[in-house]
Amino acid sequence: MAYLTEKTINGKKYQYLVKSVRLPNGSIKKISKLTDGNDNLKKLEEKYNGYFIEKEVELNAEYALSRFKTNYVFTKEEITKIESMRVRYKYLIGSLDKAQLKDLFDVFVANYTYETNVLEGNSLTLKDVNIVIFENAVVAGKDLREVYETINARDVMDLVLKKKFDVSHKSAIKIHKMFMRDIDDRIGYKRFPNVLLGRRVETTPPEKVHEEMTKLIDWHNAALKDMHPLQVSAVFHGRFEHIHPFQDGNGRVGRFLSNVILVNNGYPPLIIRKTKRMSYLAALDAFDRGHKEKPERFFLDNFKDTYRKFFEIYLKYL
Repeated sequence: MAYLTEKTINGKKYQYLVKSVRLPNGSIKKISKLTDGNDNLKKLEEKYNGYFIEKEVELNAEYALSRFKTNYVFTKEEITKIESMRVRYKYLIGSLDKAQLKDLFDVFVANYTYETNVLEGNSLTLKDVNIVIFENAVVAGKDLREVYETINARDVMDLVLKKKFDVSHKSAIKIHKMFMRDIDDRIGYKRFPNVLLGRRVETTPPEKVHEEMTKLIDWHNAALKDMHPLQVSAVFHGRFEHIHPFQDGNGRVGRFLSNVILVNNGYPPLIIRKTKRMSYLAALDAFDRGHKEKPERFFLDNFKDTYRKFFEIYLKYL
């Protein structure tokens, strides 16, 4: 909320535009800007909007760097860039009316749904996905499983963006149940071992899944205290896929949960595109061999790529 105030210096009155900014820890910081004397608050807000965004970016970057540990992937420079994207994303979301926000998220969800499904071999094109999602129609000649995957992924991602999930056993199983609706009745944690084609890794045996998921959830809760949420999202994904807690649908549920971490902490969601499939699998394989920096770098690059190719475009038209 912005407001105008006056200060008298050496007998002369000066007008300032003041805006309060809430940091992630709940603390309030005030930013002020000397104006040209125009007392139209709305026009002044529009005129100095860029100034306030830059100052808010600085405050959030300072806060993030004081709280989160850095490494050679999440450097000070990269964290500053991420925080800049977070602030601008918040500004974008806050500047849209209800109908505009729905349009933005509808387009994002359609793109996300297409990309997350095609990573797992779904043959529907982006045009097909749009027909299924927006026209509520079945594409001729396509497997019904692929149609249900599209509908269900859309429904889950809608709720992710509305912050209806958290990182817990309950949310993980609910996401899995929603995604596997009308596809597979093997809901909940797996009862039999997984066989992963193309990956040299032994996943967690069924009898230890609940225990390992509890450890992962507890790690997530503790890690957020001093690890950047994007880094937490990346490492969480690597550990989740190593556990492979479900009989089927692990990749998509894992990507949903990684976005739950981002969105719930105020960051824009990311998309892993089909063109990055081999890099994605290589990052997971490297993680299984103890190189957690690989998925960290992969997630960082894809986070920035998603922001620049999707959300940044909308910002230009505000």
